[in-house]
Amino acid sequence: MKKKVAIVGTAGLPASYGGFETLAQNLVAHLGDRYDFTVYCKRTPREERHPRFSGARLVYLPFHSNGWESLPYDIVSLLHALSTVDVVLYLGPVAGMILPINRVFRKNLIVNFGGLDEWEREKLHALEKKYMFASCWLCARFATETIADNLVLQQSIKRSFATDPVVIRYGGDRDSLTADQVDLEASYPFVKEPYFVSVARAQVDNNLHVLIDAFKELPEKRLVLISNWNVSKYGREMYEKAQSVPNVVPLPAIYDARRIDFVRSRATAYIHSHSYCGTSPSLVEAICLGLPIISWDVPTNRETTKGHALFFDSKESLLKIIRDVTRGELARVKQELSPLAAEEEYTWKHVCQQYANLFDQRAVSDSPS
Repeated sequence: MKKKVAIVGTAGLPASYGGFETLAQNLVAHLGDRYDFTVYCKRTPREERHPRFSGARLVYLPFHSNGWESLPYDIVSLLHALSTVDVVLYLGPVAGMILPINRVFRKNLIVNFGGLDEWEREKLHALEKKYMFASCWLCARFATETIADNLVLQQSIKRSFATDPVVIRYGGDRDSLTADQVDLEASYPFVKEPYFVSVARAQVDNNLHVLIDAFKELPEKRLVLISNWNVSKYGREMYEKAQSVPNVVPLPAIYDARRIDFVRSRATAYIHSHSYCGTSPSLVEAICLGLPIISWDVPTNRETTKGHALFFDSKESLLKIIRDVTRGELARVKQELSPLAAEEEYTWKHVCQQYANLFDQRAVSDSPS
């Protein structure tokens, strides 16, 4: 009989939001023959719901998965999962206050912390930051096992909460491009000319405003900027701003792998503007696509790229890179990054096996560590 595993904390499947959803989709695809998966999903119109996806059972809740509703969404999901499955994988430490109840259920409860120092994110108010720190502390104390996706994040969690997370990256290997791209060239005609590309969720610490402001001063350069613009006030403001800059092409979020890889793979370079991620899935995918990387300068991004990128931390430093960079320099960065694309830790097969090891081998203790 298959072990029952629940995935809590994502927007649901199919993946249409961010890194956690991509992780959940790959776990289901790679491990569905070994485990009986349940994935909790955000509020969705009935006509758009599916009872199963790639063999996983989908459970829909009457809440959205972000904003203030993320808290009841996670609490209800966790309570249901703890009472019905053998293993709970909780992606994101939003509802840490509920985790002590697992001392009653005694289930294998695994927490992936997500981004770097979630309690310090610029998008949070002072009270929200205090809450997130407390929630992360409770997750560290009451989880069976914790996961960090980056060595820098691992050390931060270790210092802050006296726990030592397992490091499991994200996969970047994909098989989405086909020989016939005529239909995609018609959909994205800008690929016929040189352009830079960036993919990021519309939140302030992903620095979309910096990219738009920089390229506004570089009218001879083109930026294709892909985001979920309508998810926030910031996103809507940035979309209007991007539309006013002729050489910036704002595209809505693209969840079709073939399309997003087509747009990214033809770019001159990938600009990674995330400042609070751990190992960002979009960055790993860009590396595996063989793109030169221009990255926001924070320790996690340096650790993911092993320092083989061109780094910026402001509009001015990005302007200098885009103005001065040569084809030879981009080729050097691409060559230095190429060994990372072949590393096993960035393959979904390896990533999913690491999760399977936790699903199988970790036992619940009688008291928190």
